[in-house]
Amino acid sequence: MTTGRITKREFRLADGRELIYFDDADTRLSPERKPDLRELDPRPDTATMRQDPLTGEWISIAATRQNRAFLPPADLDPLAPATPTNPSEIPDNYDVAVFENRSPSFGPALGDAGDPSPTGIGLERTAEAQGRCEVVCFSPEHEGSYSGLSVSRSRTVIEAWADRTACLSALPKIQQVFPFENRGQEIGVTLPHPHGQIYAYPYVTPRTTTVLHAIDTYGPTLFHDILTKERSSERVILAGEHWSAFVPFAARWPLEVHMLPHRHVPDLAATTSDERDELAVLYLTLLRGIDELYDTPTPYIAAWHQAPVHTRRDEVRLMLQVTSPRRAADRLKYLAGSEAAMGAWIGDIVPEAAAGSLRAALARSAAKQSTAAAPAPRITPTSPIGPA
Repeated sequence: MTTGRITKREFRLADGRELIYFDDADTRLSPERKPDLRELDPRPDTATMRQDPLTGEWISIAATRQNRAFLPPADLDPLAPATPTNPSEIPDNYDVAVFENRSPSFGPALGDAGDPSPTGIGLERTAEAQGRCEVVCFSPEHEGSYSGLSVSRSRTVIEAWADRTACLSALPKIQQVFPFENRGQEIGVTLPHPHGQIYAYPYVTPRTTTVLHAIDTYGPTLFHDILTKERSSERVILAGEHWSAFVPFAARWPLEVHMLPHRHVPDLAATTSDERDELAVLYLTLLRGIDELYDTPTPYIAAWHQAPVHTRRDEVRLMLQVTSPRRAADRLKYLAGSEAAMGAWIGDIVPEAAAGSLRAALARSAAKQSTAAAPAPRITPTSPIGPA
């Protein structure tokens, strides 16, 4: 299958897991791919979920994750193209590769299409942690993150996210699909290889359930009205024809940025080619600007919040949320009693001041980057702007 000139190639690993290559539009790779010739142990059993009766939330007990790779040397990179001395998860060279996690938090079991999602509250309730967890490798390089990609590669990753969102949403039992990237050991990253993950859950997540309650209280125009208000504020840091990024009015983290599409779309699969083209540039611009805040790379979680698969898709809008615990060059925010135990957050930095710092960092980053290969995104000045 070819989308534009980005090509998707589907294979299987030695234990039956899916492996999918997404070739850049300007790839130099051959369409042929080596097979996975490893002898692998059978896949672990699907984990069990347990319900917390005080909140109704489900917790997957995935003990097999204790055995996953932890900061291995570069010559034993499980996400790099395989070599005779490095029998990795990916048997051949690639641009972007997606494969099923060997030790997933959800899956590999999937329920029947008619199976109900876990609902209600009870004592010592359990359920099979059905679903799917995938790894998305942004590059064959041993180290790095999304900000180091070319615009062409960024566009390929976005195409992969959109494709996987559509494919995972079509699987039985799946209620929500979540692409994300963890960056930095401070976040808990165990592999320095540039990569992200995608979780396909058998339930609507607690965070999204809270958003649904907010929409019930405010009304179905909540996301539209937030975007309208933020685009006229001094918290806007980046804007294009299709997307705007801003520090939210009630930011929890020292660094927190939201990016919303200007029209209502429920998930990445629903975006147009033009929206993906612009996002490939804007997202790189945002992450490179974040890295200009300090002399060393900033740890972050980049989370793509998408609408539930089967409900409220005309009300919940796709949103990127980038958060970092870094509150100064040499200081991190740790969740203390109020945040960790009670969910009552205390902000360390005024959101408007954070937005000003980010705009200055974006300007420094823009001065270092050549824009000859792609249309330049509009970066807001350090003073408030009107609607884009």
